[in-house]
Amino acid sequence: MEGFRSRPLDRGPYTFVWIDALTQKVREGGRTVNVHCLIATGVNADGHREILGVDVTSSEDGAGWLAFLRGLVARGLSGVALVTSDDHAGLVSAIGSVLPGAAWQRCRTHYHRNLLTKVPKSAQPWVSTLVRTIFEQPDAASARAQHAQVVQALEAKLPQAAAHLDAARDDILAFTAFPREAWRQIWSNNPQERLNKEIRRRTDVVGIFPGRDAIIRLVGAVLAEQDDEWTEARRYMGPEILAACRKAAAGNETDVTGDAGLTIEAIPA
Repeated sequence: MEGFRSRPLDRGPYTFVWIDALTQKVREGGRTVNVHCLIATGVNADGHREILGVDVTSSEDGAGWLAFLRGLVARGLSGVALVTSDDHAGLVSAIGSVLPGAAWQRCRTHYHRNLLTKVPKSAQPWVSTLVRTIFEQPDAASARAQHAQVVQALEAKLPQAAAHLDAARDDILAFTAFPREAWRQIWSNNPQERLNKEIRRRTDVVGIFPGRDAIIRLVGAVLAEQDDEWTEARRYMGPEILAACRKAAAGNETDVTGDAGLTIEAIPA
């Protein structure tokens, strides 16, 4: 397992990376404490998904993310254009420090759930419909225009939600810097959810781990199995799309077309 965790990351560049943290219980110092299992996956140069790394840290903070990302870079992680994750504390600053040039995409699914906590239950279906229209646009300009319309529509009766959405604009629309063909694959952590479910299924059986090494052994085994499956599976991204994404990341313009967005209906009474 240590060989799998420390192997060289020599199949890059890894244009897109997804990161998540799963909480686990472990016995330490005569008591049960929560620790965080950090997991990174990516798309390598030939378009296959790959498990990049796994580690266990005491707290999900900036120091933990810094050490985790530095370890990946030391093993060869390079060419990262976008990191997709939930809004983990300290992760964005760690990305800026360790992966210069990489943007951060806040997972749209997790953000959607967070936004709905600012909305009365009766208005949640309407707000959900509005937010989805932002991601249904044909190009970057239309998505930003639609975002502005949705914020404006919310301001009258749901000002807290409007402010929340307005502040998150750049974080949830980072994916629009890339060709539209890749949007569904990079705008959320959903590609990693199936993997997370399998990890939780295995770890729930244990409940409380006797030590961090036990977490690494079990979670690492699940990840190694998944990595083998991905190696034999069809590509997650085709070479043409990956090349276009790398071109966009390098600052070249991508051709986009489309209308200016959808008209938003008034909020229901």
